[in-house]
Amino acid sequence: MQYQAPQTTRAAVALLAKAKGRAYVLAGGSDLLVRMKGGFIEPDLIVDIKRIKAMGEVKKTAAGYAIGAAVPCAELTENKALAKAWPGVVEAAGLIGSKQIQGRCTISGNLCNAGPAADSVPAMVAAGAKAVIQGPKGKRVVPVEQVPVGPGKTSLKKGELVEAIQLPARAARSGDAYLRFIPRTEMDIAVVSCGVNLTLDGKGVVKHARVALGAVAPTVLLVADAAKAIVGTKLDNAALDRLGKACSAACRPIDDKRGTIEFRTDVTAVLAKRAAKIAYGRAGGK
Repeated sequence: MQYQAPQTTRAAVALLAKAKGRAYVLAGGSDLLVRMKGGFIEPDLIVDIKRIKAMGEVKKTAAGYAIGAAVPCAELTENKALAKAWPGVVEAAGLIGSKQIQGRCTISGNLCNAGPAADSVPAMVAAGAKAVIQGPKGKRVVPVEQVPVGPGKTSLKKGELVEAIQLPARAARSGDAYLRFIPRTEMDIAVVSCGVNLTLDGKGVVKHARVALGAVAPTVLLVADAAKAIVGTKLDNAALDRLGKACSAACRPIDDKRGTIEFRTDVTAVLAKRAAKIAYGRAGGK
């Protein structure tokens, strides 16, 4: 196995593009190293991106925020400006693993690991985040939800890697939230999760919304019908009921030792309602 730690994105792309065999990007390594130690994968090449300066930075711009692919989640949770702008995304990032893992794991790695229960992904999808992808043919920017295509599989082509996650500028009178259900109080993966992002008009009416579900399908679901259920409302009980039904209807969960299809379907509605209420309050709704 070869280990390389390039100092530029171009060099990283070149290594991945020319690699023979199985090549992996090392951002935090909280998933990659565990899989290697468990004997699940045997890389021929590991490309460590932590020495690429731009990938270790959080930048605030007029367009929003750019979070480098190697920025650990602990740094996100300590960024007060980012937490104020996108509390749901930051809260989701803060739920990945233990305190020790937080110092290593990244939201880009969480995305590219392509786990259906990844905590940060529903929150990013609800926020309208985009992935900046660099490859042999240059840069492309895609919605985050287009990166995972199945459990453990992404849409990234040979030689490509995620350079950063872009979060849009926070619109006025808007808020987001992320909730999950886990069997334990911490250090577990979601049985069901939900991210909600919404914007209100001057009268407290929802004028825009995005609702994303995790752990209830092979990939995170962006549920348009759930958003439609609350747009044009002040998030009254009837709207919340429609939201819950739309989320349950969108579920495509499996039965496993962590939860049944029926359980996951029911809990999805409950979490969606709760997350929507939190997001509504953060947006200034009453």
